[in-house]
Amino acid sequence: MNIQPLPFDHPDAVKLNDAVQLEYVARYGDEGDLTPLDPSMFAPPHGLYLIAYDPLDRPVATGGWRTQNENDEGYADGDAELKRMYVVPEARGLGLARRILAALEADARAAGRTRMVLETGTAQPEAIALYTSSGYAPCAKFGLYRDYPNSRCFAKPLV
Repeated sequence: MNIQPLPFDHPDAVKLNDAVQLEYVARYGDEGDLTPLDPSMFAPPHGLYLIAYDPLDRPVATGGWRTQNENDEGYADGDAELKRMYVVPEARGLGLARRILAALEADARAAGRTRMVLETGTAQPEAIALYTSSGYAPCAKFGLYRDYPNSRCFAKPLV
């Protein structure tokens, strides 16, 4: 698999983002993730967006991080927020999410971020398993979905 940094508005990123939104709708029965995201949020050195391609050059997995600092949504100074982790169904089980996660953590650490944070939900047990097995622990809720009962927030120190 070939993992490449690309802009959040790259056509392959848009395709995978549309797919993850459909998965959110199927799992949660709502409109998908309404968190406002702008391509500039993932531009280095304040973030990074990665896409994994299979041997036939098809985009099969994605993930990004963006800078966060203390604000009224519960973030802390030095946070890097994980966003849009997704692997297409036919490429699951190959370790792509774990590889993307490790690359994003390394990049955020190199950018001076001190903690990686993420929000997921109870309808994504495989995501929760990935994060907890990668050293993430439950933390105080933050972000757009902090008041939702099925929202779960996790954090991992990067230092």
